[in-house]
Amino acid sequence: MWRRLAQILGLLLCILGLGLVGCTLAMDHWRVAQLGGQGGSSVVVTAWYWSNLWKDCYEDSTAVVNCVDLGVLWRVKAHIQAVRGLLLAGLCLGLTGAVLSFFGMECTRIGGDQKSKERILIAASAVQLVGCVSDVAGFCLYINRVASVFLHSKADSSKLSYEIGPPLYLGLVGSILIALGCTVHCATACRVNHPERHAAVPSIRGEEEEEEKEVLPGEKHIHQQSRRSVSCYKMASVVIV
Repeated sequence: MWRRLAQILGLLLCILGLGLVGCTLAMDHWRVAQLGGQGGSSVVVTAWYWSNLWKDCYEDSTAVVNCVDLGVLWRVKAHIQAVRGLLLAGLCLGLTGAVLSFFGMECTRIGGDQKSKERILIAASAVQLVGCVSDVAGFCLYINRVASVFLHSKADSSKLSYEIGPPLYLGLVGSILIALGCTVHCATACRVNHPERHAAVPSIRGEEEEEEKEVLPGEKHIHQQSRRSVSCYKMASVVIV
């Protein structure tokens, strides 16, 4: 029972993580820069520059947003294109792993016998982990790019100083949830076989009961007397020695 509940919990964690990672693709403010109100100045912030994977935007104090869509595929910056590819590949692998996990769970009636289900569940966890690594690589690549630009802007005051936005944190949290779900699935699929081995070894009491069942009712008393005489003979021989 606990294995089924753990597998359901792992699947929910993976689906929730995939949802968070997928939402980051459509969210704004991957990186944010503001003008005014910095360094203890009394000037109110008057403008914001923010970007995501699809456009660069400018927003003033009146909430008017002007955006410029990024160019076609061959005109987009290399790191933006790499982040897109890594996130999309991670989402595809994660969805494939989630479907395989559904077939490998104990509470479903599809997927074959128990051993086949365990193999499917382990394979699904491996696929989801690969997708999780791809997602983390994409987020880390974008964070590294923003951090490098931030350090260069500190050296040159004429450049904008961008900071990391909320979608990156949300995507990293989703990746952690996917990793936790895969860990739970692997833990439930890898069972310990020691109790089964001990259960397979017959006990001495079980052998005696089987022997008693094989003896006929009329011969049961004779069989018990002969067994007692043999045991008494063994004890007497030990005493004599």
